[in-house]
Amino acid sequence: MPPSAELPAPDAGRRPSLKALLAAWLLVPLVLLVPVAAGLQYALTLRPALDALDHAIGDVALALGELVRTEADGSVHVDLSPQTERSLSTDRDDMVVYAVLGPDAATLAGHPGLGALQFTRRTARSAGSPLSFGDGALGEAPLRIAALRVACGRGQLCEVRVAETTRKRERAERDAMLAAAVSMSVLAVLLFAATLMAIDRALRPLVRVHDEIARRSLDNLQPLSDAGAPAEVQPLLQAINRLFLRLREAAAAQQAFIADAAHQLRTPLTSLRTEAELALLEPHPPALTPSLQRLNDSAGRAARLAAQLLALARAEAPSDAPPRPVDLRDLGAAAAQEWVPRAVAAGIDLGFDLQAAPARGQPVLLQELLANLIDNALQYAGRGAHVTVRTGSDDAQAWLGVEDDGPGIPPEDRERVFARFERGRDARGEGSGLGLAIVRDIALRHGGTVTLHTPEGGRGLRVRVTLPRAD
Repeated sequence: MPPSAELPAPDAGRRPSLKALLAAWLLVPLVLLVPVAAGLQYALTLRPALDALDHAIGDVALALGELVRTEADGSVHVDLSPQTERSLSTDRDDMVVYAVLGPDAATLAGHPGLGALQFTRRTARSAGSPLSFGDGALGEAPLRIAALRVACGRGQLCEVRVAETTRKRERAERDAMLAAAVSMSVLAVLLFAATLMAIDRALRPLVRVHDEIARRSLDNLQPLSDAGAPAEVQPLLQAINRLFLRLREAAAAQQAFIADAAHQLRTPLTSLRTEAELALLEPHPPALTPSLQRLNDSAGRAARLAAQLLALARAEAPSDAPPRPVDLRDLGAAAAQEWVPRAVAAGIDLGFDLQAAPARGQPVLLQELLANLIDNALQYAGRGAHVTVRTGSDDAQAWLGVEDDGPGIPPEDRERVFARFERGRDARGEGSGLGLAIVRDIALRHGGTVTLHTPEGGRGLRVRVTLPRAD
């Protein structure tokens, strides 16, 4: 088969990968949801901490309420010792103040400024609690205030107020905010990383399909395996396998047509060539000799083309025959018997330098490969040229090569001449341009390579076919 055309590489900048697209769709909700979740966690974490601090100053207010006494004459006083008063105002972080207001709102004990302070009251969150809470300030110091109304005097109410500054509350807010930000950030990063890993794992079947198709040659159109593929990927594999089936059928039909056409042409073309040769040998007017010679040459070229088309069909057709050991040196020796007379007739010195070259393959196809190389050399090297067939091997490879000192092929044409019906721009002779295409197809079928070089003398062409060495 001709070498496949190189497809342009996909423009990654314009066509993002499926993995990147899925990651982007995940990142958008994460960017939106993480702040919301962080705010919710912040509120849920801060509220119990603030409630605990309110509970603490509320307990102090309740304790002070127990110390309010009503005398027999109806007067109200607070039974508060100096030690108790000191313990109330002792706090490591915040300043704590209190005030006890009488029925007439006069300050009976504690801080007069707190007694005169006006603040908005909110009832406690606990159902049935007699406490209320609010926020205020003494000078520039913000306060959190707990207020408790207690019975005093004759059917009257007194009020106990306990307030503390807000350092612990501010620290609780900072800690809650930091905890929410760090935990949500870590969670978002871990979730994003885990999702990327999940996407990567989910896309592995597609990567395996890509790798398997990329490794295949044009001769391998066998179905792809769907083992382990998820349900979403199986329709794609089935569609590819159906395409492979249609390609196999089309290729088989094309190969069968070429083989049948070449086979059908061989007999009439051989007969035509034979008749032309006989006509040249039979008595005829001298004026017809050039025409008969051209007829004979054309019939020979047509017969050779039919043979090459048949060889090309055989090289491309799938075969169940297992490869077997073959020594390329033996193929070269067999070719000598056939091609030396032709080389002598063409005025070309054909030589052989054959060393052991053990390989594995199909001898008929490898003989066809060597025949095309020798025929090309005889066709294009020109009269008076020297052509040498060589075989050899090293530790890993067996090789055969055909070298001539003819005009050669320019380096810029060396890849193009492997295409069917392509010849070098300066090619002489009457070749069809199929020889090197057949050589490459047969070499690829055997797991080998074909390379073109310029010999050491700087003139001519060396074609080298490398095959895996047989143990």
